Amino acid sequence: MISLQNISKTFQTPAGSFAALKNINLQIKQGEFVGVIGKSGSGKSTLLNMIGGIDRPSSGEIKVGATAVQTLKENQLALWRGRTVGFVFQFFQLLPTLTAAENVMLPMDFCKTFPVRERRQRSLRLLDRFGVAHQADKLPATLSGGEQQRVAIARALANEPAVVLADEPTGNLDSVTANSVFDLFREMATAGTTVVIATHEVDIARVIDRAVEIVDGSLTTEKN
Repeated sequence: MISLQNISKTFQTPAGSFAALKNINLQIKQGEFVGVIGKSGSGKSTLLNMIGGIDRPSSGEIKVGATAVQTLKENQLALWRGRTVGFVFQFFQLLPTLTAAENVMLPMDFCKTFPVRERRQRSLRLLDRFGVAHQADKLPATLSGGEQQRVAIARALANEPAVVLADEPTGNLDSVTANSVFDLFREMATAGTTVVIATHEVDIARVIDRAVEIVDGSLTTEKN
């Protein structure tokens, strides 16, 4: 499902060039749950951004399914992301003026993947799947952190993406809520969605299929 070949990413800063990723090679199967482990600044987020087409590599090739991501133009990338990749972020990134249900409907509205009359019902089904259907018509600010993250996960699945990328999704949650979020990702992978999660949480080993570790932009270890 995901293939990274010789991926490098260099940023230009006032202090000079900074190599965020160095010759990364990684293969991830469909339905696999992979944890990308590393300290802050190690390159985890940059790696997810490469897979999801948020940023482009300086060199190398990225394939998600049959798509060579780095060859897509910006307008093609936006549509491809909306239909193929679901993102879950540490700070939820829910739009504060939209209700929980409206936040989940947003990707469907953008990509027009479902008829207008079906979008709210699909949103409610997803919210129900993650135990927050009762909060459907409330604004994000009125929800707990755990509830907001569940809404964010529901939103990530709105267009039935083949891949879900989660960047430190439990960083703002207590340990009990974090474990429940990890279990949700596990269920998604078991159902066939490819899940890649960037985290510094070492206890994620209980739910993932495989861990890869990044240190200073280099893939150093790969564990089953």
